[in-house]
Amino acid sequence: MISAFIVDDMPQAIENLLEDLKIYCPEVEVIGTADGVVSGAKALKNLRPDILFLDIQLQDGSGFDLLEILPKANFQVIFTTASDAFAIKAFRFSAVDYIMKPIDPDDLMDAVKKIKAQGAKPIPGQQAGLDLLLDTVKNRTSPNRLALHTQEKILLADIADIVRCESTGNYTHFHFVDGSKILVTKTLKEYDKLLEEHHFVRVHQSHLINTQLIKEYVKTEGGYLVMKDGARVPVSVRKKPEVIKLLNTL
Repeated sequence: MISAFIVDDMPQAIENLLEDLKIYCPEVEVIGTADGVVSGAKALKNLRPDILFLDIQLQDGSGFDLLEILPKANFQVIFTTASDAFAIKAFRFSAVDYIMKPIDPDDLMDAVKKIKAQGAKPIPGQQAGLDLLLDTVKNRTSPNRLALHTQEKILLADIADIVRCESTGNYTHFHFVDGSKILVTKTLKEYDKLLEEHHFVRVHQSHLINTQLIKEYVKTEGGYLVMKDGARVPVSVRKKPEVIKLLNTL
């Protein structure tokens, strides 16, 4: 069994989640609930759940406040939220799971499935992802780092050091200025809009590039970009006008 703890200040929301877990995730056993930051912190000092389902807006603070006052998390965190665009953006940069309210059973099952696949225990680097999340929310600024899930760990990467991202089926290769690369367990689509404000552009179905690290554009052989790491990145026919216009502004 996987143990879980729920923190939410709406009794009906707790009841709904309890019912959904019972029906759709019978392998999850809820070992306690709380309705706020203080009550949640007190309970979690003595309990060791595998999963913490954590609402953002609580009666005496926020879910972020609760994480800040707890010792380093030894559980997986799944945020539950109604609508907070900034928080959702922060979740995506920090690779922290979240589920939108009202909770869709499919989203709930997917979140629990991912945790089961990891052995229901925190994976290396999770705390770094949570720290990035808390820092982003506290400063209300777009982060300059990105948490990347590999099959073994979560890696924090400086966005400015990412040269390009290359699609590999349901995975994405991230290539860095030092020549290193890692395989991330998410699709390229996940990062397209996320990195847009950091000067990244999708120049091909399989390639997302950092425009600050373009070396040159070669018009022959169908047209391709040469990046500062020496990589040659093809530009699709549809994207050529956008790329040429972009190069004139750099």
